[in-house]
Amino acid sequence: MKKILFLCDGDNFPQGAFRFIKQIRENEAIYVKGLFFTSIDTDQLIPIGFMPVSEPYVKLKEQEKMLVRKSEEKLSNECETNGIKYQIHPNQGSWDRELFIKESRFADLVVISEELFCRDVLDVQPNYFMGETLRVSECPVVVVPENYQSVDRLAIAYDGGKESMFALKQFAYLFPDYASLPAEFVHVKKEKADDIPDRELLQEYAASHFDSLFASKLHFDAKKYFTNWLETKKNVFLVAGSYSRSNFSNTFRQSFADKVIANHACPVFIAHFS
Repeated sequence: MKKILFLCDGDNFPQGAFRFIKQIRENEAIYVKGLFFTSIDTDQLIPIGFMPVSEPYVKLKEQEKMLVRKSEEKLSNECETNGIKYQIHPNQGSWDRELFIKESRFADLVVISEELFCRDVLDVQPNYFMGETLRVSECPVVVVPENYQSVDRLAIAYDGGKESMFALKQFAYLFPDYASLPAEFVHVKKEKADDIPDRELLQEYAASHFDSLFASKLHFDAKKYFTNWLETKKNVFLVAGSYSRSNFSNTFRQSFADKVIANHACPVFIAHFS
């Protein structure tokens, strides 16, 4: 059984993410814990030192909680309909980074929407809140587009480093049912050489987990063209090494994972080495 942490803000209930969870349930028992929070941090709208007593403020706060309750009810109904064990966290406040870190520490997987997550605050992806989620999570995260239907093949980003291999191992442990799908290990580097770091060891390891696999060397800038390459693959699931832990790094250097998420190209699996 897997414990899955399902994130949702306001009434942005991620149907695509829940379809992904339902597909996992088809092959094994799962336990889903819903962590919901308000889209607008109303406390931040009030100047420091001002005691909010006005009726509009109270109404806004209650409206936000009503939206959260609406999403909580939707998760309850979906889980009961599909025979999924579940729990809903009592939190109904704004995004709480430390709460999320602790909950992810005691989960196998976090699942969020590639498009809807905190879109009422920042309608661009990956926005600040998604970036925080991907950076600080203490278990792997799957980011799922709303148009998600199924997974027919795997694309595994591989650079020869420990983080990409750690992500591959985590994916293999968490999703053994995908072992029969065609798996393409992709090493992207703008150079003429066809070498792939430790190709033989990679194939040796991968052969023990996947039935059908091959390795490709793509000779272009991943940040510019990787998303275009992915879009030629139908119903693909991308396995990526990690998402930078540094806010500074992501401010000045967009990763290929950012662009895949921004274009809602496919589900993305992200795991941190540490």
